[in-house]
Formats: sequence, C-alpha cells, structure tokens
Amino acid sequence: MTLLERYAQNRIWDEQEQLVLDQLQKVAEEVIAPQAAAYDASGEYPSASMDALNAMGLNAIFVPEAYGGAPMSYRLYLECVSIVSEACASTGIIYATNFHGMKPLIDFGTEEQKLRLLPTIAEGGIGSLAITEPDAGSDATGMKTSFTPDGDDIVINGSKIFISNGDVADRILLFGKWSEIDDAKGAISALVLEKGTDGFTTGPKENKMGHRAASTVALNFDTARVPRANLLGAPGEGLSILLASLNKSRPSIAAHARGIARAAFNDMTAYMNERVQSGRRIIDFQANQFLIADLASELALVESWVDYVGGLIDGGAEQFGQEASVAKLRASDLAMRMSTDAVQMFGGYGYISDYRAERLMRDAKITQIWEGTNQVHRQLIGRSFAQK
Repeated sequence: MTLLERYAQNRIWDEQEQLVLDQLQKVAEEVIAPQAAAYDASGEYPSASMDALNAMGLNAIFVPEAYGGAPMSYRLYLECVSIVSEACASTGIIYATNFHGMKPLIDFGTEEQKLRLLPTIAEGGIGSLAITEPDAGSDATGMKTSFTPDGDDIVINGSKIFISNGDVADRILLFGKWSEIDDAKGAISALVLEKGTDGFTTGPKENKMGHRAASTVALNFDTARVPRANLLGAPGEGLSILLASLNKSRPSIAAHARGIARAAFNDMTAYMNERVQSGRRIIDFQANQFLIADLASELALVESWVDYVGGLIDGGAEQFGQEASVAKLRASDLAMRMSTDAVQMFGGYGYISDYRAERLMRDAKITQIWEGTNQVHRQLIGRSFAQK
C-alpha cells in the first residue's frame, strides 16, 4: 500500500459522509469520467454529469435544512469537489461555483432572502459569482459596475468578464459600487441577481484553453432592475462580504486543483508501470522514482493541508484567510506541476488527446489564476510576517 493509499484509508468520515462519498465515487467513475473527453472536445455544457450530481442532491450538502438542504461538513464538501474534479475538471468547477456564489447568501442573507432564493439552489439550481471586470481583476476595488437606488429597485449598469456559470446561472452573487457612496472601497456592495432579469444579458462563451465544458462569459447590465430586497447587507458592506466569501471559496479551488493533481498522478504512475523502454519499465529508472517521490510527497502534504483548512472552518475558526491562501497556492501549483510532468512521462502520447494527460495540463493552468492569482496569495502570506 502506498503512502497516499494509507492516508486515504486513515481519513475519518462519519457513516453518512462515507455513504455520500461512496455514491459520488460511483457516479464519478461510471457517469462523469467516461463523458469528460467528449464534453471537453465539444465544449458543450456537461448536462448528463450535472444531472447525475443533482440526482444525488449534491447541492444540498452546503444549504441549510430550513431552505431545502441537507447540510454536511465543509471538509466533506471539499472532498466532493476533488472527486468530481478528478473525473472531470469542468464539471467540478461548475459544481464548486454553485458554492462560491451562494455561500455568502447563506452567511450574510436575511431570513427572507434565504427562504426566497436558496431552495432553487438546493434543488439543483446553478449559482455564480460575479466580481471580475476588464479593469478590476486581482484589485477588486477597481470595479465600475454601478448600483443606483431607485425606489424599491436597484438599477445596475456595467459589465463583468470571465464569469463562470454566468450564462446558465439561476442566481448570481453580483458585486458593484453603490452610486451614492464616494469611496472606492466603501462603495462596494453585493446583491443577488435572478435569472431572467430585464436589462441583463450575457456574452458568447469564451473559447478557453481548458475547462472547455464549463462556460465562461461576460455579463452586461443596461439599466437592469433588481428588487432592493435582493441587496445583501447594507450599501457599502460588499467588500467585507467579498473577502469573507473568498476565504471559503479559495479552499474550494484548492480542492478542485487537488482533484486534477490526483488524476494526473494516478494516470502517470499507472502508465509508468506499464510502459517499457530499453527493457525496463520507466518507473524502474531511478530518476523517475525520484520524480514520483517528490510528487507523491507534495500531494500527501496538499491532501493533509486541505483537510486541515476544512477542519478549521468546520470548527468555527474566525481567522483562516492565510491558511486558505496556502491551500489554494500549493494545490494549484502542484496541479500544474503534476500535470506537466504527467505529459512528460507519457512522452508523445501525452501531447495528444488519446490520453487525458494533455487535458489535465490545460485544465490545471487556470487554478493558478482564478480566486486570486498565486502571486497575490504569495504576497498575502508573505506580508503577514512583516512586523508592525
């Protein structure tokens, strides 16, 4: 038994959690993974895969029971993201984005908002998170989308780019600036946009390097009207909501990257045990064993750290932003390295789509960019050690 197998065997889940994981693993192996290549090639929304997750009620594990959910631990949610992402990174990020967009509503919404807006998500609806703009990427304070109060409504003007699930979402957590507050940070506000809102349109799907089955679009707002009842918190409270939401979505991206890294490692080691060159399996060459030892060690540490962060959040920790940054940084860097080395070990076969190594490499890259670039996370972690 390998060290990674021992780690997996020794992880502790309660009986209900283990049932969910067993069922999800079966769905991942029998439904999601076999269709991943075809969805990647066509760029079509992976409806069959998402239908299988919805048949399990997988959205319900992060929605409170009062709003139609069947909540379970955040650590379990992270493992679910990894299992789905190992089978198909596109399906994994579609599922994870539901959480990214809707968890702030769960954490900061009023009782009326949650009763009205969450049941659709618990039943399998799609959520989205809209922050990025052409001039506001890592620096979200540069956003220009405006929220103007008008009686019982809020009028929205502006645009967003690179929005995951934007064209298929039933609910979008949208960030913009309150027009009556003249402060770059203090004006940031958040609201929930519902599907079908007048004045809201989406651009065409981006033709991306990876995650080709997961849609990424621009959002456009031309005097779109949203009920003021959809405002999350008070005007100007959006920045605190944004930062709190990122601290929980970043471990989710780490879990997504962990799934890609697992897939690359498993494919690579299986191939290295079969492929013979110069009369020896390529895993029998010492240099290759050193490579595998390094990668396995890194994966074991990422597995442990993502679980640790999940446990912190389940335990009610108030401060875990730096821990979330470490998880996102190390898991995404590993996913990129693992998938690149997998392509190398597959040789010419790794460069063509007969094997999924090339798809994993394409899928891995964005994990170093979204939810804060890894340069930003290194800065967040590094400056925490600067003495005041």
